[in-house]
Amino acid sequence: MLKLRSRRLCKSCSSKHGKGAGNNGGGGGDRGLIGGGDIKWELRPGGMLVQKREGGSTTEGLIKVRVKTGSQLHEISIGATSTFGEMKVVLAMVTGLEPREQRVLFRGKEREDYEYLHMVGLKDMDKVLLLEDPAIKERKLHDLARDQAMQSTIHTISV
Repeated sequence: MLKLRSRRLCKSCSSKHGKGAGNNGGGGGDRGLIGGGDIKWELRPGGMLVQKREGGSTTEGLIKVRVKTGSQLHEISIGATSTFGEMKVVLAMVTGLEPREQRVLFRGKEREDYEYLHMVGLKDMDKVLLLEDPAIKERKLHDLARDQAMQSTIHTISV
């Protein structure tokens, strides 16, 4: 019995192992590159090594993010490759809430401090929701009530 290969399969085999194999290899020269220069690489925050892009990219510059806190709307500028933890530090300067007191929601999910903005899809002029952590808010109210109770029970005696 005789098996015949299809022409398409034979062409792909010959281009892999035949004449065309040296064009993309390390010693093949710069013929395959646009512009004829060296390839520049960059390490993305996710750990992936990719060819560096030329020109203005949305992930390389600053983006504006609209932040909704209760009835207020803030607009901040932050690097597109920043983390949500870094965004919380910027928001602490704007809102007065410490980063550990903040809960940041984007697309209906609470985001962790280590997550990168561009990796979850946050782009220029997107909106995030900033909430105060309810446990810390309750603790603050409890401490405030306790302080007020202590002040009302303290009596000064003057002689």
